Amino acid sequence: MCGIVGAIAERNVVEILLEGLKRLEYRGYDSAGVALLDSDGNLTRIRRTGKVKELADALHKEPVKGSVGIAHTRWATHGGVTEANAHPHFSSERVAVVHNGIIENYQHLRAELSAKGYGFSSDTDTESIAHQVHYELDQGADLLQAVQTAVSKFEGAYGTVIIDKLEPERMIVARSGSPLVIGFGIGENFIASDQMALLPVTRRFMYLEEGDVAEVTRTSVIVYDQSGQVVERDIIESDIEHDAGDKAGYRHYMLKEIHEQPSVVRNCLQGRLGEHDISPNIFGQGADEVLANIKHVQIVACGTSYHSGMTAKYWLEQYANVSCNVEIASEFRYRKSFVHPNSLLVTISQSGETADTLAALRLAKSLGYSSSLTICNVPGSSLVRESDLAFMTLAGAEIGVASTKAFTTQLTGFLMLTLALGKHNGMSDVDHKAIVDGLHSLPSKLEETLSLTQGIKDLAEEFADKHHSLFLGRGDQYPIAMEGALKLKEISYIHAEAYASGELKHGPLALIDDEMPVIVVAPNNELLEKLKSNVEEVRARGGIMYVFADKEAHFQSDKTMRVINVPHCAAAIAPIIYTLPLQLLSYYVAIIKGTDVDQPRNLAKSVTVE
Repeated sequence: MCGIVGAIAERNVVEILLEGLKRLEYRGYDSAGVALLDSDGNLTRIRRTGKVKELADALHKEPVKGSVGIAHTRWATHGGVTEANAHPHFSSERVAVVHNGIIENYQHLRAELSAKGYGFSSDTDTESIAHQVHYELDQGADLLQAVQTAVSKFEGAYGTVIIDKLEPERMIVARSGSPLVIGFGIGENFIASDQMALLPVTRRFMYLEEGDVAEVTRTSVIVYDQSGQVVERDIIESDIEHDAGDKAGYRHYMLKEIHEQPSVVRNCLQGRLGEHDISPNIFGQGADEVLANIKHVQIVACGTSYHSGMTAKYWLEQYANVSCNVEIASEFRYRKSFVHPNSLLVTISQSGETADTLAALRLAKSLGYSSSLTICNVPGSSLVRESDLAFMTLAGAEIGVASTKAFTTQLTGFLMLTLALGKHNGMSDVDHKAIVDGLHSLPSKLEETLSLTQGIKDLAEEFADKHHSLFLGRGDQYPIAMEGALKLKEISYIHAEAYASGELKHGPLALIDDEMPVIVVAPNNELLEKLKSNVEEVRARGGIMYVFADKEAHFQSDKTMRVINVPHCAAAIAPIIYTLPLQLLSYYVAIIKGTDVDQPRNLAKSVTVE
C-alpha cells in the first residue's frame, strides 16, 4: 500500500528518494510527497496528487536539495485524495513525518492536541503523529525521546520516519505492525517500507522488529526495543534482482508475469522435487519431524492467497488424508476458534506483510497450534521471520497488483506440502506417483497452455460491453473459478461472481440471460458429467457460455457456447493449469476496457492495514 523512502547522507538525496518511490509504485497509491532538509537547516516539502511523475516534474521545475529527506506514496485511508492529505506531514514547520498504517485513536489524540493549540491542516490520522512528536519536543525531550514517548500513546499500526530540522544529524524510525527496513551504505544510510526501493543504493538490510525504534545517522544505526533497551538486529545481504522499469518487452507487468509462470514454477521445484519424491525439510530445518505429527491444517489468508488455500483444502483432504479448514484472516483474528489437536497453522501471503494474516499468526501463537508454516514470496518478510517453518515460492518480484505467478507458485508449494503430509498419513502410492509426475510435467504444461493466448484474446472482444459475469467450477476448480472472478473484477472492473456449479439452481440461475456471460472451467475429471449437466441448465435459459475444457472432455462450440481447449493434464495439477486461461482472459478484457492493468483503481499490492 503506502510506500516510505528515507535517506541521510553527505550528498543530495532527491534522486534517491524519487527512484525509491518509483520502485514502490506497484504497491498502489494516489499521491506522493517529499520533505528535504538542507545544510542550512531549511525544511522544504513538495507534494502532489497522482503519479510519482507529477512529483518528479514538480521537483525538476523547482529544484530543491537536501542531504536528509523522507518521501512517501499514499493510499488514502483517512481523508480524500488531496495535496493537503498527502505525506509528509509537518508540525510547526519543524517536524516532518511519513507514516504507513492506521493510528486508530487519532481522533482522541487530535482532540487533545487541538486543546493544546495545535492546528490541523489535513483529514489524516498521520498529522497527529507530527504534532504529538512536536509536543514532546516542546516538553524538553530530544527527538529520540520524543518519538519513544509519542509512540507509547498510539493505538493501531505504524511504520513511521520522523525528522526534526533542529536535529539534522539523525532520523528516527518506529515500527509497529507496518514493515520497515534499514539499508546500510558507506557514510550514508537509508530507510524504506520495502527493500525494493533501496536496491540501487545498497544490498545490506536490517529489518526492524515489532515495537522497535531506531536512530539512524549517516554512520550508525542504533535500535531500541519496546522496553527502550538497545538491541542487535541481524544485517542481511540481499540477492534480489529487480529493475522496476523492465517489462522485458511486454506491454504490462501483469502480462510479463503471466508468461513467466513456467519458468518461476520450474525455479520453485528445482532442488525440491526429486525423481520420485520431494527433498526432506524443504519447509525448513526439522520440518519433516514436525509434519510427522500433524493431523489437521488451519489455513489463513486474504484475497488471491485465500483462493490458494481453498484449493489446497481439496488436495490435503483428498490425497494427504489430513483435515483442513481455510479462513479469511480478517475473520479468523476476530473470532474465537477451535484448535484441533496436532494442528499446523499455515499462512499464505505474496508480500509476507499482509496485516490481517500477520495478526492471525501472532494470535495463533497463543492458541496452542503445534507449529506454524508460511508460504511466501518475500524472504525476510515478517511472516517468514515469525513463522516456525517457511516455504519460499521463488516467484521473483511481482509488480502487477493482480497476483498471477505468486498464486501459481503458492499452489505448487501446497502440492508439495500435500506430499509431505501424505507420507505420514497413509497417502496411496498411486496418488503419490500421480502428484510427483504431475509436478514434473507442470512447467511444460504451463508453456503449452500459454499457446492459447490468441484464442483467448479473440474471445475477450465479446466482453467489451458486458457489466456482469458468472464463473463456474466444481471440486478443486471451484476456488479457481473464484480466482478467475477476482481477476476479472480487479483489472477490468466488470462485476464477477463465482459459484460451485451445483449451486446454480439455488439462486444464480435467476440471473442468466444473453447479457450475462458464464465462464466455466471443465477439466476431464470425475465431476465432468455433473458439470455438463450444469452447462445444459445455463444453455436452456438462453445463457452464453465460455468453456475452458480439457480437449478430451468433448465440448463443442456452437452459437451459445465458445470452447477453448486446454491441454490435457494430470488431475492434481489441473487447478494450476486452468488458472492461466482465466488470467489471460482478465488481462485482455481489461485491455479492451482501457483500464490501468498494473495499478487498478482503489487497490494496492501489499495490504499492510486492516
